[in-house]
Amino acid sequence: MRRWLPGLLLSLVSVLTACGGAGTPARATMSVRQALTHPPEFMEFESPATRLEMFREVARQSDLEAGQAAQALVLFPISQDGELLAAPGFDARMDLFQAPDAGKGLQLVLEARAGERWPEDRRESLQGLSEREAAELVARTLLAHWGIQPESAVQVDRASGAPYAVAYVDGILRINPAFLYLAAAYGPASMPAALQ
Repeated sequence: MRRWLPGLLLSLVSVLTACGGAGTPARATMSVRQALTHPPEFMEFESPATRLEMFREVARQSDLEAGQAAQALVLFPISQDGELLAAPGFDARMDLFQAPDAGKGLQLVLEARAGERWPEDRRESLQGLSEREAAELVARTLLAHWGIQPESAVQVDRASGAPYAVAYVDGILRINPAFLYLAAAYGPASMPAALQ
């Protein structure tokens, strides 16, 4: 039995590798809404291809929901003129880590008031940034994209497990950290050199 066991294991690995096929598209193991309600570590350890597909799904959903009253769950609720609406959508090719110049004039406060603190350790799955740095870039990009120009500083809270990706209500921007890992899947730092 000992003589043929290594051969059997090698055959099993070969069969499993062949089943995975290089041309098979990445399939998300869970829906985007499920991913957002899990701890961000679940997204951190998903493959880049899976996270990219989920980011594209979030972008598609943001376009479908844009402008709707946020009575039902939407991924990007914002308060505007006393109403809670779904924020304007964004394109799946939008790099949320590339804050436009307009976003630099915004004053952000990332220190936790009473909730969760933004971790400052760098993560490979966030293009080498910390969650805090990634949250700042995403906050600036989205606020500028949505045309939000607050008169005072915007509090940026960490909202793990929230059923939305990012919400802006009453001057507070709440970012689900799982969404940061999805947003990091798109952009120059996340793509192989051959594709750039």
